[in-house]
Amino acid sequence: MTMEKAKAFIKENVVLIIAFFAATLTSFIVPPDAEYFGYFDFKTLTCLFCVLAVVCALRNIRFFYTMAKAIIRKFRNTRTAILALVYITFIGSMLIANDMALLTFLPLGYFVLHTTGKEKYLAFTYIMQNIAANLGGMLTPFGNPQNLYLYSKFNIPDAEFVSIMFLPFIISIILITACCLIFVKSEPLEIEEKAAALPVFRTAIYLVLFAFSILIVFKSVPYWLGLIIIPIAILIMDREALKQVDYGLLFTFVFFFIFAGNMSRIDVVRDFFSYLLEQNTLIFSALSCQVISNVPSAILLSQFTENYRELLLGVNIGGAGTLIASLASLITFKEYTKQDPKHTLGYIVKFSAYNFAFLIILIIVCSFLGA
Repeated sequence: MTMEKAKAFIKENVVLIIAFFAATLTSFIVPPDAEYFGYFDFKTLTCLFCVLAVVCALRNIRFFYTMAKAIIRKFRNTRTAILALVYITFIGSMLIANDMALLTFLPLGYFVLHTTGKEKYLAFTYIMQNIAANLGGMLTPFGNPQNLYLYSKFNIPDAEFVSIMFLPFIISIILITACCLIFVKSEPLEIEEKAAALPVFRTAIYLVLFAFSILIVFKSVPYWLGLIIIPIAILIMDREALKQVDYGLLFTFVFFFIFAGNMSRIDVVRDFFSYLLEQNTLIFSALSCQVISNVPSAILLSQFTENYRELLLGVNIGGAGTLIASLASLITFKEYTKQDPKHTLGYIVKFSAYNFAFLIILIIVCSFLGA
């Protein structure tokens, strides 16, 4: 039983384990010293924890699911229902982060398609929801974990952040909408089940806490205050939510902070990465995501360039592409194999085709129009 638990842990926390070993190995090259304390971005870690904790509490009362289901019931055909599912995921990723948006809305997608006999669109819907989660979260500092880190590290002004990401954001909406209109037929659809009522008091409290978390992200409230108020409030209202926080993601950040900090102190590595980023920061950062995922890429490459504009674009666009380009993509893949294990290969082929098409188009657009 212990062996099975160990295998399950490794399977679910591959990136965390890689980050741990990367940090450990580089610690032999750069032994721990006082400079290690400067590696950590405590504001990013605090903001991430606060947002995740409140989102977990809202998920436990099925807030997002209930709101989404109420919206879906208003649509009477397959095309508009799938469009609504994708848009909800798109908007959700801007507010509750891409991985949380997928964990919340992928089950809704399955529920809609399964109960109406439209399972033939399951792979397409999951792929579009995945792309929407990765690319929708790019517009806000708290939409994607790498955004929160870069926003904090480079102190990017709010208006500038949105202006940098606005072009790929709009292009992504156009591409996603076009795919849904072209590849989904307008077939009749009926969803009978009504959305459940929400607990008014807890919903109100959690929404206030969520707004408070966003104020912390935008530096309107000291981050240490959030680390006091939010855990206490959640502990009183729903202590299970604190247990459900993705601590693996938080520790992944911690280990990659150590790894990136150590790498930046190795002269040969620093010179090599600095040279590559000088050639084309956007393309190199987007390509690096395909191999080591977008969060590690953001943390590592930020040590070697001050060109945060192209780095921000690259690590967000780079979330499209391979299955490991984003942690969110692995979440979607795991959910799909759970629902339809017989067509895994077909899913991977379709996933790769759509994702690389998005990646190539976005790189071209941002390279030429965003220059």
